[in-house]
Amino acid sequence: MNRAETQAPNEALTVVPVRHYGLWIGTAAALAVLLLIAKALATNPAFDWPTVGKYLFHPSIIRGLGQTLALTVTIMVLAIIIGTVVAVMRLSPSRILNAFASAYIWFFRGAPALIQLIFWFNLSLIVREFSLTLPLVGTVFSIKTNDFMTPFVAAVIALSLHEAGYMAEIVRAGIKSVPNGQTEAAGSLGMNHRLILRRITLPQAMRFIVPPTGNETINLLKTTSLVTIIAVNDLLYAAQSIYARTFETIPLLIVVAFWYLFVVTILSICQHYIEQYYGRSDKQQASAAGGILRRAFKIGRVAQPA
Repeated sequence: MNRAETQAPNEALTVVPVRHYGLWIGTAAALAVLLLIAKALATNPAFDWPTVGKYLFHPSIIRGLGQTLALTVTIMVLAIIIGTVVAVMRLSPSRILNAFASAYIWFFRGAPALIQLIFWFNLSLIVREFSLTLPLVGTVFSIKTNDFMTPFVAAVIALSLHEAGYMAEIVRAGIKSVPNGQTEAAGSLGMNHRLILRRITLPQAMRFIVPPTGNETINLLKTTSLVTIIAVNDLLYAAQSIYARTFETIPLLIVVAFWYLFVVTILSICQHYIEQYYGRSDKQQASAAGGILRRAFKIGRVAQPA
């Protein structure tokens, strides 16, 4: 038999695509579950959607939302500052600074945030007042702990120190991701350690710092709901104050969940664009590599004849 005769039966075969029965069954099951959830949400009177709409933009809820956002922004800014300082200390050649930073990260990451909140809120049980006394001058100032350790201040201090422990490790990992050769080259040019960190290391480390920082910000937004324990008037506390009087618990919890999901969505979009900004060098490298390939294989626009 010649080659044409052996190939003829193969060419006459009908190609049958593989049927993914498991994928079809999984998709049908997922759709059925979604339909059941949608039916329950639409028909169950316990959700009370008119009440949800009534309280969605209630003044108390909006004030609580503003308090939650203020807490999140304040705590995150302080946590980034403190965490960056601790990360630099963690990478310091000084054993004392390194040990202090390691102990800070170990303690504030290990202790639960709720315990830290309660501790700072009850600081007056340990320290009655803060005062400064100078020789030959006397007491310069004295203030009772309860006068300034308000629930908002206690929440900011506790969650900032707690979150800074995580931010320190994020920043440290980002700094370590920059090749040592670049810092050595900058040092050979006469740049000191502080200038190298500001001009060389941190700008490049931002590509690795931004994604986990965005995740920590979103996680912190939800963690701020713990401050209801110490009576901070945040979003959840505002909802609790309402349903404690009206007993409309489920609709108010739906309102709280809606606002949390809304803010998380906005933060996720912002994180996406910030990641694109700091990852623009990758796009430029990919574009340059694509240009090289196009020139190498003569891929591109065909010249039109004159």
